[in-house]
Amino acid sequence: MSSLIDISKQWEGRIVDGKFPLQKWLGGSVGSAVFLTERSVDGFQKAALKLIPAETCSAENLKEEAQLFRWADIAKLSHPHLIRLFESGRCQIDGTSLLYVVMEYAEEDLSQVVPLRSLSTGEVQEMLPPTVDALVFLHHAGFVQGHMKPSNVMAVSNQLKISADHLRKTGERETRESTVYDAPELASMGFSPAADVWSLGVMLVAILTQHEPVRGRQQIEVAVPDAVPEPFREIARRCLQVQPQRRGTLDEVLGKLKVQETAPPGSVEQPRSVKRTEPWLILPIVVVLLLLAVLFGRKFMIHQPQLPAAETHAPESPTAPANSPATPAPAPFPEKPLPAPTGSTAGSVLQQVLPQVSRGAQNTIQGHVKVGVQLSVDASGNVSQATLISPGPSKYFANQALAAARRWKFQPPQKDGQATASEWILRFQFGRTSTQVFPAQIKR
Repeated sequence: MSSLIDISKQWEGRIVDGKFPLQKWLGGSVGSAVFLTERSVDGFQKAALKLIPAETCSAENLKEEAQLFRWADIAKLSHPHLIRLFESGRCQIDGTSLLYVVMEYAEEDLSQVVPLRSLSTGEVQEMLPPTVDALVFLHHAGFVQGHMKPSNVMAVSNQLKISADHLRKTGERETRESTVYDAPELASMGFSPAADVWSLGVMLVAILTQHEPVRGRQQIEVAVPDAVPEPFREIARRCLQVQPQRRGTLDEVLGKLKVQETAPPGSVEQPRSVKRTEPWLILPIVVVLLLLAVLFGRKFMIHQPQLPAAETHAPESPTAPANSPATPAPAPFPEKPLPAPTGSTAGSVLQQVLPQVSRGAQNTIQGHVKVGVQLSVDASGNVSQATLISPGPSKYFANQALAAARRWKFQPPQKDGQATASEWILRFQFGRTSTQVFPAQIKR
């Protein structure tokens, strides 16, 4: 079998192992296919089911039984930022022998966001600690992630988690085509915590610049672009040392993040040889600084013009229940609005239309159903085209989001005094008690 991409799409509606319906094809590759399914636990629980050909195990010098044992071992791991594995086994579909693993269903992953925009420093500051914490946990348990890249950083019910179905034991080796995310020593030394650190450094550059770093054959280390802001540039530089013994550690990454969180802007660490200032000298200085802060703060508050708040979600629907939360939760990977270039003004939303969802459909939701729609908006502010870019697990909710998106109205962006066309992404988030939408202009 050369690829599962074409044939696996025809398997929707089949039942795996007599208990897991293949409800919707979510994605695939040469060696795997992933479907939306459900587990009969406390009713029905949404999950993802991954299929791999049994012959893949032979190609990787791994027996089928060994792969099933590995998944069983991974299923015993428990960490809040690690995708949970539930069950695994063997099956056959149309005469093809397959192995399957059932895991937590993730609504979104970073590979869907990075092509549209780079992450802000604030988002990376929030994303990195739980990611590193999960890697530290795996390394202590004798595992490595082995495939640390944007597609394996996921959102599960607004919580960040990293994938776990392809974890490897430290020291294992695997025959596969090398990518920039693979550490230079991977082929000769196998998987290791240091190799995970390398992958983390590559991913850090990719999500902050939308471009993966390039390493020439003669380079001693990878050049981290100047566009990567500190402290992430220094973190990436330490992670991307070619020699694994010179590479930074995950503890160092967490240490640099903590320093960044606690250090005031512009502060510099004092040399250890500097003599400590006596408390009676510090007190007058502190008082003066506080007075200056108050004076300058008042001046700033008086003279700083107020900017209109950016629209980040739709107004409450007239049909929404009274107990809907007043402040919607942020999207796991929200879109970042584009800054207006010199001589131009950004567009804005004039009319937001929420999908009309029946109460019965809302009651079927567990967690959130997320749908992404891309809009082409003409110079008059009307939607000329609406396309599903992330349909989610339900055709019903996807169709409702698409129909609502077509009725949106926009204030077109201005360029040299002329209205221009624009592109927008609308991220719909359906819940049991409310529907939210997160608009972002991505092109003008």
